[in-house]
Amino acid sequence: METTKAKLKEILVNDLKLQGITPEEIGDTEPLFGEGLGLDSLDAVELVVLIQKYFDVQISDMEEGKVAFVSIESLAQYILDHKD
Repeated sequence: METTKAKLKEILVNDLKLQGITPEEIGDTEPLFGEGLGLDSLDAVELVVLIQKYFDVQISDMEEGKVAFVSIESLAQYILDHKD
């Protein structure tokens, strides 16, 4: 799980090009959207594609996405639960 969380933080910083933050500064339970990292709906779409690319896990609908995209912790758990 720790490896997955570290990879997710790298993806957020490098692939979504978050400015002024390092992967180490992202908290495991920090909200990804709104007051947390400030991601928006376009970032969510891109993140779905990146999860598919790096982890071969599909987030198939908005309800799943709402649960998975709460934090790094919840996203890592979603990936581990849905890996083949």
